Formats: sequence, C-alpha cells, structure tokens
Amino acid sequence: MKKTKLAGMITGMLISAAFTGSFAQHKSVAPADAKTIADAQKQVEKFPDSLSLHDDYIKAMTLANPDLKTQYDAWMKKYPANYKVPFAIGKALYNREDPAATPYLKKVVAMKPQMAEVYQMLSIDAERWGDEKAAHEYMGKAKQAAPNDPSYAFYYAMDFEHTDPAKWREEIYTVAKRFPDHERGAQGLYWLATRSTDKAEKFKVYEQLIRLYDPLKFNWSSSGASGLFDLYVSESMYDKASALANKMRSKESWKSQGELAASLVKLQELKAAGKWNEAQAMLKDVKVPRYSGAAEYINLLKAEIADAAGNTRAAYDSLLIIFAKTPTENTKAAISKYASKLGLNATQVETDIWSARNKNTYQAPAFALDMYTEKRKATLDEFKGKVVLLTFWFPGCGPCRGEFPHFQEVVNKYSKDELAYIGINVFPEQDDYVVPFMKGTGYTFTPLRSTSDWAMEVYKVRGQPTNFLIDKEGNIVYNNFMINSNNQRMLEMMIESLLKKS
Repeated sequence: MKKTKLAGMITGMLISAAFTGSFAQHKSVAPADAKTIADAQKQVEKFPDSLSLHDDYIKAMTLANPDLKTQYDAWMKKYPANYKVPFAIGKALYNREDPAATPYLKKVVAMKPQMAEVYQMLSIDAERWGDEKAAHEYMGKAKQAAPNDPSYAFYYAMDFEHTDPAKWREEIYTVAKRFPDHERGAQGLYWLATRSTDKAEKFKVYEQLIRLYDPLKFNWSSSGASGLFDLYVSESMYDKASALANKMRSKESWKSQGELAASLVKLQELKAAGKWNEAQAMLKDVKVPRYSGAAEYINLLKAEIADAAGNTRAAYDSLLIIFAKTPTENTKAAISKYASKLGLNATQVETDIWSARNKNTYQAPAFALDMYTEKRKATLDEFKGKVVLLTFWFPGCGPCRGEFPHFQEVVNKYSKDELAYIGINVFPEQDDYVVPFMKGTGYTFTPLRSTSDWAMEVYKVRGQPTNFLIDKEGNIVYNNFMINSNNQRMLEMMIESLLKKS
C-alpha cells in the first residue's frame, strides 16, 4: 500500500506538544450587511490588484457563502490576466482547508509559474486528497521556484522520509549544510534524530545538531537538546546529562532537567554506597514530563531502587499501574522479574494487570454514523466481538496524516475478523477529500462522518487526532495515546491484550 508522507507539516504541529491534537475549528460567521458587502465589492473592482481589498471582501461575504465563489468565477472572466483574483480566493479556501481551493490554486500557477508559495499550498492540498505523487512534485516545484528559501528545501527533504529514507537523510544534511544560520537546518536534524529508531544514529544526530546550531539561539536545537538529555538519562550517562543541563541552565524551561540530572548524579553515589532507602526517598518526588523520552527509564529506575530497598511489592505495584495504560516490553520484563520474587505466577500477574486496567475502563458511547463508502449508517454495535481501533481525524489534520502510516503498519498484522479500524471525520466541510484520500493512500480504516461538536459532546474529543481502543464487549480500555516510529510496539501490545482478553 502507499504511505502518505509525514511532512507537509506546520512547525507548531510537529513538536511534541502536538500530541494534544490539531485544532481546525471553523465556526460559522454571519456575512456582513448588504451595504458593507457592496462597498467591499466596489473597492475590489476598482483595485483588483489589491490583496488586502480582496481579503476585506472575502471576510464580508464569508467563505461559507456560495455566492462568494460565483463572484470570483465572474471576476476571473472579467480579469483573465490578473493572477491575484484566483490567488485571493484560493489562498483563503486553502487556509480553511477547503477542498474547493484546488482549482483556484492550479489557476494561479498556470498564470504565474514561479509562485513557490502556491506550489507549497498545492503540495499540502494534494496530501489532503491522498495524492502523494502530486504532493511531492508540487513541493519540488516550490523548491525550484525559490532555490534559496530554506523552508521549501526543508519540506522537500521531508518528502522522502518514507519513500526513500537514504535520500531523506541526504537531503536533510544538505539543508543543514546550506543553511547553517536558519531554523530549518536545525529542524531537519531534529526530526531525523527524533524519528530514527536507531539509538546510535539518535546520539550522533542530536549531538551534531547542538554542535552546529547553538541550542540557546535556535529553538529546534533547544528541542533537540531535550531529546539528547533524555537519551543520556535513559543510558545512565548522568554526567553528560548534567553537563548538558548546565549548558542550558539560562533557559527557565530547563530547570526541571537540571534538578533531575543532579538527583541522578547523587543517586549514583547512594547506589554505590548501598544506601537504598535514601535513594528511594530521593527518587520519590522526581517527576518526568509525560512525553519525556526518559519517562520509562525513570519509572523502571524507581522500581529497581524500591526493590533493592526491600520494597519489591511497591516496585511491582507501581509498574502495574503504568503497564496497564502504556504497555512496553521493558516494563513487562521488570514486572515479571518482581512477580517471580514475590512468588506470583503468570496468571496472577495477568489478573493484577487487568485489575489495574479495569479501574479506568468504561463503556464506549454508542453511535450510528454515515459511511462514505456505503449508503448507510455504521453502528458501534456491529463491531461487537472485535477489538476496535477508533481515531478521530479530518483530512486537513497534519498530525493525523502523520500517524496513519504507523497505525497501518500495526493494523496490517491482524485479521479484519479480529480488529476493526475506524476513522471518524469531524469536519464534514472536508467531505470531498475523504474518499480520494482513502483511495490514494490505501489506508484501510472505515471512514465515518460526524462533526467536532458531536465528538466533543459524546466522546469528549477536544482535538485531533484522538484515539481509543475498544474491547470486544464495547468498552474503552485505552485512550489518549498517539503512535509514532518509536512506539508502534506499544500499540501492538495494547491490541494483543484485548484480543487475548476472555
């Protein structure tokens, strides 16, 4: 199957905080009064080259008004040589993630083929249509039209992440070499390090990043320093973690890392001296941000120290709670080790895990939603007897499109008889994208139609993507997770736990 690229993403939605979701809420706005609209129209017709006057007219009419496109179609006939007419309406529709933007943007580049900005819009618009080939070609044209612009070079490089990983790496390093003083160079190295599943490569690229781009000056290098810090901690390289935290100490956001590094250096001394109770007391209040790459390591370390201090039961219980929500192989192995010391067999461990898991399990709200592929409604009840991976998305959601390849790799490992994969589009104004997107990407989820208001009211969904795993009896067991190149195994373990559940 084809894999849509993970690039074509706005800077803000690429950072870890994007896990909270992408928000593209388009609330209805009433048109201005007739006189305001008429006055704005006269101004555009008097000065059709003025993009600001076009903006005023579009705002007065509102994008949801069907008369707006009728007027612009008329203006394109009246001013056939003026590219700013289709550009004004095309850009406005594009920014709203409206499928109607496509023909206007194509008209612009046909009239003015050196507009890199519009080629980039067409590239991202093509992603929404599920047309990877066109998306790649348009981004290449954007780069050609503005060869000295680091942004287009960066986005072009990111196009190769899944189609040609070697080329991706080559292009990322080229961007960094060509633009040593620009955030885009740092951004490319950041994403190469962050998305690599090879630990040695992660170390190499993160260290290159902070060496080439001062993390006190470049935001993406600062983010890379955080990733490198987590790696140092996870590999018990506390001295290096401490040195990095000291280098970054002028940034207020690094206060917690500095405190953590100092605690871990002290912990080494306590462990060497066999002072386990002191070590346990010191670690008790250590907290790691949820999305920190060192979170699992710290949790396992706390359990290790508790066990060494004679509190094996506390070590076991603490990991049960974590594993119940976010299962990993390392946590599973540690639980097994402590269970053995406590004299617990595999059946007892499984019972304890489900006891912890069931505390946060609840009935999935019923639904009956329109399908895009059949002229009927699909209900949650018809999937009873299967595990259900449910995601809330919309075609314009970059993080959603970025997550889909990882979902698909996991879903492909299971039979459709045991796992159902459902995607609820919450923006029906983007309906025209949905079926072409499914056909173009080859993704296998069943697309259903809803609204953001329904998603919020019924499933408490505040942003997209938001994901749930529902067991065979219709209970939500796992929620509020996001999958990337480094944690696909976690999703597999979640699914397998539900498939095995009697």
